Amino acid sequence: MAHTFDELVAKQRAADEAHNRVRQLQEAYDPRTRAHWSAHQRATWETAWRAWRDLARDVRVAVTDYARAEGRPLLEVEAELTRAVRPEEPGG
Repeated sequence: MAHTFDELVAKQRAADEAHNRVRQLQEAYDPRTRAHWSAHQRATWETAWRAWRDLARDVRVAVTDYARAEGRPLLEVEAELTRAVRPEEPGG
């Protein structure tokens, strides 16, 4: 499957947004009381977690495919993606 670098950036941003949603829910629901979350809270958090997991997996596959198709080292593509998505981070 061919991917453009812009598609990789969009996929990574979607995965980052999903991860932020998981963290927001966890903070809102208080992780120290996780055993006492309501069924609705648990289902909401698990759905968000699965979405993040699936998006992160899709990014990993897409980056690997892109690196292979471009004949570039995977680490080089990952670093470029990090710089494009999170320029404020060290190395970005």
